[in-house]
Amino acid sequence: MTNTDQLAGPGKTYTLLGSDRRPYASATPGLLGGHRGSKIYGRLDCPAARRAIAHRGYVRNRAFFADEQTAIAAGFRPCGTCMPEKYRAWKIATGAPQ
Repeated sequence: MTNTDQLAGPGKTYTLLGSDRRPYASATPGLLGGHRGSKIYGRLDCPAARRAIAHRGYVRNRAFFADEQTAIAAGFRPCGTCMPEKYRAWKIATGAPQ
């Protein structure tokens, strides 16, 4: 299922990933997108994600989150392209290589 920037119409549902990494149905679209394989989340308009989608290397493992707290609780990290400040903070907090 795709999750675009549109609002849900009557009876429309979106599949979001919860903090337990399990999908659930939602009447409202997710605010953030992510990739299950790389465990990265970011904005829905992320240039890196859009490039990957255009090359068909991303869609199958796409995930959507209601909010940032849920993405973090599910074990995902911020995208370095569309969320550079949060990515830098994540690297410092986790001790990831600079």
